[in-house]
Amino acid sequence: MLRLLLLRHAKAAWPGGVLDLDRPLAKRGQEASLVMGDYLKKERLLPDLVVVSPARRTHETWERVQPIIGEIAMRTDGRIYEAPVGRLLEVVRDVEPGIRTLMLIGHNPGFEELAKLLIGEGDMDGILRLGQKYPTAGLAVIDFTLESWSDVARKSGRLERFVTPKSLGNGEDD
Repeated sequence: MLRLLLLRHAKAAWPGGVLDLDRPLAKRGQEASLVMGDYLKKERLLPDLVVVSPARRTHETWERVQPIIGEIAMRTDGRIYEAPVGRLLEVVRDVEPGIRTLMLIGHNPGFEELAKLLIGEGDMDGILRLGQKYPTAGLAVIDFTLESWSDVARKSGRLERFVTPKSLGNGEDD
């Protein structure tokens, strides 16, 4: 079995004169990152590899989650930034053998589109909520009964759960 964790970056600030790539997390995003890190640890949703967009807000999300869940291999992949769904699928399919649980930290609308593309069944409440909105710091957990990431295809996954800071009782979803 393979497991994909799609963690959308936490809420970012919009400071004037800053390129989109360099936008930092807002205070609420910093707090939401810690909430999601605690949840990942408590639920033992620990990846073998984390692949992060080069955007500052994705790295800051990971920098708050990582100390909570422990040392995990991480790499930056520029293909995730502002990526259409096809490119995100390519990133997933390129993951090397031996990685059983993969976490991507990136952006919408790509993450929502990728989740919708991959999910063929699973938690109906989560599927409905994900279809309405994939908020910042949202986490989709998608399982595959496959042996290789290269075999991941349309509707081949099962949504195990979709969690947001609000669903965990921590503020509003953005």
